[in-house]
Amino acid sequence: MTSEPSTAGWLEDTRVSYDTVAESYTEYVRDLLDGLPRERAALAEFAGLVRAGGDGPVADVGCGPGRVTAFLRTLGLDAFGIDLSPRMIQIARRDNPGVRFAVGSMTDLPLPDASTAGLLAWYSLIHVPDEEIPRVLAHFHRVLRPGAPLLLGFHVGDTSRWKTEGYGGHPMRLYVHHRTHARLASWLTAAGFTVASRTTLTSAESPLGGILLAHRAPS
Repeated sequence: MTSEPSTAGWLEDTRVSYDTVAESYTEYVRDLLDGLPRERAALAEFAGLVRAGGDGPVADVGCGPGRVTAFLRTLGLDAFGIDLSPRMIQIARRDNPGVRFAVGSMTDLPLPDASTAGLLAWYSLIHVPDEEIPRVLAHFHRVLRPGAPLLLGFHVGDTSRWKTEGYGGHPMRLYVHHRTHARLASWLTAAGFTVASRTTLTSAESPLGGILLAHRAPS
């Protein structure tokens, strides 16, 4: 009987995997949002909530090559990106000159308390093991201002798939986790968030994708 690969070392596996596929991944997703009106509408709603709350810095956590960060900036937000992969950050800086990007982990966000007016994690929780999600959401809660919005994009389901090959046929070594709205909403509530809306959709982003909009509860 073959055992499932362990989630131990998942951070390093994720970093190495995305360093390896960075160029191919960038080309794959570069214009993806152009044909996704529902995703653009969700991002625009998020931007409107940030502006209504008084504006301020917005963190795109797990930003990859910065394509959603750049879109948020076209909506008038002071968006910046953080990603675990140094190669992804190099590409993000190359393709988006003048925009702030930094290497960092969502398990230990390098941001001051209550320093962001909004936070986006767009399909970037999909490699985080279940047992690490509360820690990640605690950091999201810590860095958001009271009342500020949080937008999550994710794959919907209740399975985890071990991925060994990725964009351009390059090797990868990580899990892709699919989660239900209810499960993520439960984690968010426990972390001090109020869930505002839940969306399910099918598009080039995901065969079955989910979007959750939440707010850090006011102090």
